[in-house]
Amino acid sequence: MNTKLGIILLSTSTFGVSAHATDNKVIELEKMVVNTPLSNSISKSARPVTVMSGDELRTKIGTTIGDTLSNEPGITSQSFGAGVGTPVIRGQSGARVRVMQNSLGNNDVSSLSPDHANGVEPILVERIEVLRGPSTLLYGSGAIGGVVNVIDNRIPEQMPDKLLGGAGEQRYDSATNETSSALKLEGGKSGVAYHVDGFYRDQGNSHIGGSAIDENAARITDPSLNIVSNPNGLVDNSKARSRGGSVGVSTIGDAGLIGVSINSLEKNYGIPPDGSGGAPITIDLNQTKYDFKGQLNQPFAGAEKLRMKFGYTDYKHVEMDAGVAATTFLNKSYESRLELEHKPIGIVDGVVGFQSVNSQFAALGAEALVPRTDIESYSLFAVESVVIGDVTYELGGRGEWQTLTPETGNSLSYQPISGSASALWDITDQHQLSLAFTHSQRAPQIQELFSNGVHEATHSYELGNANLNKELSNNLDLGYRYNADWMAAELNLFHNWVGDYIYQQRTGSVFDRDNETIAAACPAGASCIPVLASRQTAAIFKGFEAQTMFPLMQNRYGAVDLTLFGDYTRGTFEQGGDVPRMPPLRYGLQLSYEKNDWSTNARLTRGEAQNYPGEHDSKTPGYLLLNVGTQYRMASIGDSEMLLFAKAKNLLNENIRNSTSYLRNFSPESGRSAELGIRVSY
Repeated sequence: MNTKLGIILLSTSTFGVSAHATDNKVIELEKMVVNTPLSNSISKSARPVTVMSGDELRTKIGTTIGDTLSNEPGITSQSFGAGVGTPVIRGQSGARVRVMQNSLGNNDVSSLSPDHANGVEPILVERIEVLRGPSTLLYGSGAIGGVVNVIDNRIPEQMPDKLLGGAGEQRYDSATNETSSALKLEGGKSGVAYHVDGFYRDQGNSHIGGSAIDENAARITDPSLNIVSNPNGLVDNSKARSRGGSVGVSTIGDAGLIGVSINSLEKNYGIPPDGSGGAPITIDLNQTKYDFKGQLNQPFAGAEKLRMKFGYTDYKHVEMDAGVAATTFLNKSYESRLELEHKPIGIVDGVVGFQSVNSQFAALGAEALVPRTDIESYSLFAVESVVIGDVTYELGGRGEWQTLTPETGNSLSYQPISGSASALWDITDQHQLSLAFTHSQRAPQIQELFSNGVHEATHSYELGNANLNKELSNNLDLGYRYNADWMAAELNLFHNWVGDYIYQQRTGSVFDRDNETIAAACPAGASCIPVLASRQTAAIFKGFEAQTMFPLMQNRYGAVDLTLFGDYTRGTFEQGGDVPRMPPLRYGLQLSYEKNDWSTNARLTRGEAQNYPGEHDSKTPGYLLLNVGTQYRMASIGDSEMLLFAKAKNLLNENIRNSTSYLRNFSPESGRSAELGIRVSY
C-alpha cells in the first residue's frame, strides 16, 4: 500500500450508521445526542464529534482510555507500557486534551507527564464522547486537541424502570494474560435512584512480536545508553494491577435532581526499562473522588435549567525505585461548575456558566522535580446558537483567570481569552457543510514552567522554563457530510496556527549523574541520561479525518458493509523543523457482516513510517495492523441479556513502534493476541 492510496480514502470521524433493515437500503446518520449543555445531535452539530456507546463500546474497550479510542479517526494513544495510555487527538496530548468524567475534570496528574496513568477505568464506562473544535470552550480554553467526556452514570440523572438492575462483565486477553471483572448494580423507586459499581484487573508482562528495544533507534536519542538486556517477545516490568468502584445516589423529580457519589481507584503498574540494567521503576497510584450534582428545571423566569456540579479529588501516586519510594506526587483538587440553560430569546438559544478549579500540587522526595504549587483558575463561558433557514450558527466565548503560586518563587498569572464561531449548512437532505473557527489561549502548566530534575520513569532529566508565555491558537475546521442510499461519508479538514507553542524537546545534551551537571556529551565512564527541555515557538498543524461506508449487501442473508478510512496530522515549526511525537498517516478498510444478533468485522490498518520525528528523536517504521472481532447477543432469559464477544488483535504479529510514545524504542505495542469476553445485563 502506498501513501497516495491513503490520501484518496474518503471518510469521517463522526458519523454513525443506523441498524440495518433487510427491506430497504437507506443509510441514516444516527440521531445520537451529545451530552453537552446544548444537547445537539451529532447530525446537527457543526463540531467534529465522536460518540461510542452500547455494544460498539463494549467490544472496543481497552485497558486504558487511550487504548479504547486508539482506532477512532484522528485519535491515537500515547502508550507508556500496558498500564498507561492517554488520548492523542490530532497530534495533541497532555494539557491540550482534557479528560473529564461526567462533564467534570478528572483532576489526576496524567497531563503533567506521559508516565502518569489516567484515573478513568474504561471497563466501567457507559458512553464516551470526544469533542473537537468550538465545543471544547464549554470545558476549557486550552484543549485545542479536544475534550474526552467519559460518562459512567455514577450519579443517576434519570429514574430507572426497575428497583434492581445491572450488569456483570468478565474478560481475558492473551497479550498480557489479563483477567478483568466488573459488576454494576443500579435501580430506584419513589424518586430515589442508586448506582454501585466495582472492577478488578490483573495484567502480566506484555507479549510482543519481536525485541523489546530497538537498539539503533534508542542510541539516536541517547548515544550514551549501554544496553545489557533486550528480551525478545516480552516487555519486562510491564505488569499492572488495578481495582476500584463507585457508590452514588440521587433524588429525581419534576423540579430537578440532586445527587452525590464517591469513587475509589487503586493502580500499580511498571515502567518498561531502557535495557541498561537499572532498578525497576513501578508506580503506585491511589485516587478518591467525591462528586455532587444538582439540577433545577425552570427555576425562574427565563431559565430552562440550572445545573450545578462540584467535585473533590484526592490524588496520590508514588514512583518506586527498586521498591523504595523515590518521588511522591500529590494533587488535591476542587472543581465547581454552574451552567444556566436559558429559554430561547427570539431565535437565540444557549448556555452561560461559571467554572472554577483550585488545586494544591506537590512532588515530594529526593528526586522531586516540581515545587509545591497552588493553582487557582476561574472561568466564565457562554455558547449560543441560532437557526436561520437551513443554517445553524453557533457562537462561543470563554475568559479565564489563572494563578500559579510555587513555594519557591513569585506567583505567575495568566488571563486566557478564547472565542469560537461555527456554521452548519443543510444544503439538501443528503449534503451538509460545516465551517468552524476557534481562537484559543492556554496558560503553561507547572511542569512546563518549573521542572528541574531527574525523572526516572521517562529516563530523562526534565528542564522547565519559567518565562513561558501563553499559547495562542487559531483553529479552522471544515467538514462535509454525505448521506445517500449507496454511501455515507464524512470528511473533516483542519488547519491550526499556534503562536508560542509549548513543547518538550530532546536537546541533544545529557545530564551527568555523577557530577550533577548538564554536558554536551557523556564523559567516559559516567552515568548519563538525556535532557528534555520545555521550549516555545510558533507551530502549524494540519490534517484530515475521513471515512466512507458502502452497503454491499442487505437482504435476508444479512448485511455486509465496506468502510474505508484514513487520518493524518502534520506538525511543523514556522522557523523550520518538525514537532516531535506526531502520529503517522493511517488508512485502511473494514469489512463488516451483521445478521440478527450476530455481527463480525475484519479491520486492516496501514500506518506509514513517521519520517518527521523531530530534532534528536528517532523515526518509526510503517506497519500493518490486522484485527478481527465478533459478537453474539444471546436470546433474552427473563429480564437478562447475554453478550459474547471476541477479538483477535495484531494477527500479523507486527512489532509496532508508536511514534507518539516517549518509550517507543523500549516498549512496542502488543503482539498477536486474543481477547474473550462475556457481559450479562439484567
